[in-house]
Amino acid sequence: VQLQASGGGLVQAGGSLRISCEASGRTFSNFVMGWFRQAPGKAREFVGATVWSGGRTWYADSVKGRFTISKDNLANTVYLQMDSLDPEDTAVHYCAARREVDRAYNYWGRGTLVTVSS
Repeated sequence: VQLQASGGGLVQAGGSLRISCEASGRTFSNFVMGWFRQAPGKAREFVGATVWSGGRTWYADSVKGRFTISKDNLANTVYLQMDSLDPEDTAVHYCAARREVDRAYNYWGRGTLVTVSS
């Protein structure tokens, strides 16, 4: 399994950015795809996740209403649309995957840096 996150960059506070995670190496029909982030000097935190089949999605309270996860099944890609960005959202964002029956995320991609300027 390979996960490749991309699309990070610099954006002003209040702006939007969409980052992508391209997944390869197997079929993901029974997987959960998650997004995590790690800000400088802080622990990694959960952002949101989606079930590949069925589309159930859930988010951390800190991003609920601002961030949206979607996916393109044909492209095997999961997106994180981030709106109303705040400097507190500055972090390296990672995508991860786990089987629905597992609790821990077993597969991780390299992160993509999102920087929000004030």
